[in-house]
Amino acid sequence: MEAAMPETRIPENSAVAPRAASPRPGDSPWVRRPDTFVRDNLPPPNRMPDFVNLDRFGYPEHLNATIELVDRHVAEGRGERVALVGPDVTWTYAELARQIDRMANVLVDQLGLVPGGRVLLRSANNPTKVALYLAIIKAGGIVVATMPLLRARELTQILDKARIPLALCDAGLIDEMAKAADGRADPVRVVTWRGTAGGELGDLLRDASDRFEAPLTRADDPCLLGFTSGTTGLPKATIHYQRDLLVICDCYAREVLRANEDDVFIGSPPLAFTFGLGGLVLFPFRVGARAVLLEKAGPADLAAAIARYRATVLFTAPTAYRVMLGLIGQHDLSSLRKCVSAGETLPAPTWHAWAKATGLKLMDGIGATEMLHIFIASPEDEIRPGATGRPVPGYEARVIDAEGKPCPPGMPGRLAVRGPIGCRYLADERQTVYVQDGWNVTGDTYLQDADGYFWFQARNDDMIVSAGYNIAGPEVEASLLAHPAVAEVGVVAAPCPERGRIVAAYVVLNPGFTGDDALTKALQEHVKNDLAPYKYPRAVHYVSALPKTESGKLQRFALRKRAEAEAAAS
Repeated sequence: MEAAMPETRIPENSAVAPRAASPRPGDSPWVRRPDTFVRDNLPPPNRMPDFVNLDRFGYPEHLNATIELVDRHVAEGRGERVALVGPDVTWTYAELARQIDRMANVLVDQLGLVPGGRVLLRSANNPTKVALYLAIIKAGGIVVATMPLLRARELTQILDKARIPLALCDAGLIDEMAKAADGRADPVRVVTWRGTAGGELGDLLRDASDRFEAPLTRADDPCLLGFTSGTTGLPKATIHYQRDLLVICDCYAREVLRANEDDVFIGSPPLAFTFGLGGLVLFPFRVGARAVLLEKAGPADLAAAIARYRATVLFTAPTAYRVMLGLIGQHDLSSLRKCVSAGETLPAPTWHAWAKATGLKLMDGIGATEMLHIFIASPEDEIRPGATGRPVPGYEARVIDAEGKPCPPGMPGRLAVRGPIGCRYLADERQTVYVQDGWNVTGDTYLQDADGYFWFQARNDDMIVSAGYNIAGPEVEASLLAHPAVAEVGVVAAPCPERGRIVAAYVVLNPGFTGDDALTKALQEHVKNDLAPYKYPRAVHYVSALPKTESGKLQRFALRKRAEAEAAAS
């Protein structure tokens, strides 16, 4: 097991000069016994993944991610650079640092946070949420960020799994939070805020000092629990360390994204989705750039905000890129210079359409909550349309068969990855499913070509077996998206007494098209002409919208349930 968390004390070798600590009445200054629940529930050593290439970073033994991401810029003379922009506020790095320190003092002095203590965050993307997020980490706590649309039952599962005693919630989202916290055997203190830290939190902050002395945190201290958006069963909590927040910046952001301090980052993913955390907070802050946060970030809102704030780096999902293609004439997107796509597979037709319309190459990538962020991608000058890319520097990847042996080039198999970050589930037997022989097995079917590029085939449970043929649903989706009638599509297996399963497509049409028999036949012929004929959709259903997660991913499991129900009814 890794080294035990030390008691909190004044840092002696912080990378940034410490500020004077505020007094703590009734407590021996800065000696508080930590909460070791998360560390005590790490996977045992024999179930941990292999961590490789950690020595490339040279991180010190003691490390605090917030100090490196925010305070470092102030200490090195960049405090007046703009860090965060929201609808009603703009904070420089110096202003953000003071906000963080005031919040950290409140968390420790008034709300009882100790190192290792968990704090749930419930809010849309806004500057206050970012400041709270980083204040928790600076104080040695562990952030549990949640999607704003979660209901009480889902929040209760998170509270139970992580044994969370404190929740910070935007007042506009308090109803479901209050239901989850009400009547629990283990009480949860809920503190609300409005706007830029107004409301109850604002009252607590009123007299708080803006000088906070960070405890001596280790590089391998847990600071984040990322909950998976699992489709069935109880959620899984993934444990990430202080150093992990820097690793993804110093691997993907530095080596692949290659942004700089003059960039303006913007995007749609919620900060509870680690794609959003990296793209909208960690990556810009690592280089001293600016981040624009939107509480409403649908494609139309996003396109308008890109034009308004002259954003240069965009993070969103393929679905949003497809919709924004139709908005280019309404909004000036010419400020963009880098566009990152993740969260679901990027179809080649979407890549080509975006490149034609904007002149920009969409940067595809695959990541996972278990791995914190993207681990396979390509810099713009190495992109091959349709391929996800090659392993991000610092990571290794391979395709394996059912027995865990490497597959030859061109043969589909299970994707396995390892690097400086790996899966650590909190007290969960499913660790043995994700981590096998030291590798993180992501649940994706891929093939690797002779040049080392990885090509997505399907999620392992998205592979459709029909009359003995293996058919990847996303491949059929990409083919259908190339037809001018199709705006969005989800492809799943549907029960069939003759063939076991058939390919079923749920299609959202573009304006001006009618979902009739003639169009169904045209779509089927289109796929037959584009792919092997046995891959065409034998059932085509026209729908007004597709089921999606809050982060914009297509919920194929919901379509599979619908297909099962429709088959049973008929």
